[in-house]
Amino acid sequence: MNNLTYRHQNERPKEMLNGVIYAMANPILNHVRVNRNITAIFNLYFKDKRCEVFGDSAKVFLTEKDKVVPDISVVCNKDILKDKGIYGAPDLIVEILSPSTSKRDKGYKKDLYERCGVKEYWLADVDKLLIEVYRLVDEKYILHDIYTILPEYETEDMTKEQLAEFPTKFKTSLFDDLIIDLEEVFEDIMQQGDKL
Repeated sequence: MNNLTYRHQNERPKEMLNGVIYAMANPILNHVRVNRNITAIFNLYFKDKRCEVFGDSAKVFLTEKDKVVPDISVVCNKDILKDKGIYGAPDLIVEILSPSTSKRDKGYKKDLYERCGVKEYWLADVDKLLIEVYRLVDEKYILHDIYTILPEYETEDMTKEQLAEFPTKFKTSLFDDLIIDLEEVFEDIMQQGDKL
């Protein structure tokens, strides 16, 4: 194996946003865990169903100037699947926030996914143990809800009614019988004190 091949295989994946190339962040371990956990939930649910889940190596070609590599994509329309990637809007996209990509995920990419017709968009925050769920309504993203796992010290004195205001399980708008449980999504996540 020559150096050129070796370098090429170890390059970080790149995205193009509005014609500008960005190298993807090297994910931290918790990012990888959340990606693994959500992908496992989807893989189990989509077994023997028409939709398919793709991880962070699948390229999504949305416009001439926008080629993205989401952390997780769910595609139900097999016609947009080609050898080199996904050509068109996935039904659902999950981005797991990283310090270096958070601004783009919440800004340009959110607007791009809305404009291109991604029906549901999740922003998963590993540090805060939460998922923001946006749903496409009349071609605009509406924040459906923010689902979070509260720290124990915040919930100690809460009533059942108060706790109910912070659900940790939710259904997607696309698959009525798929319940997402944050305890599964954030399983094995190292807390702030565990980090080196």
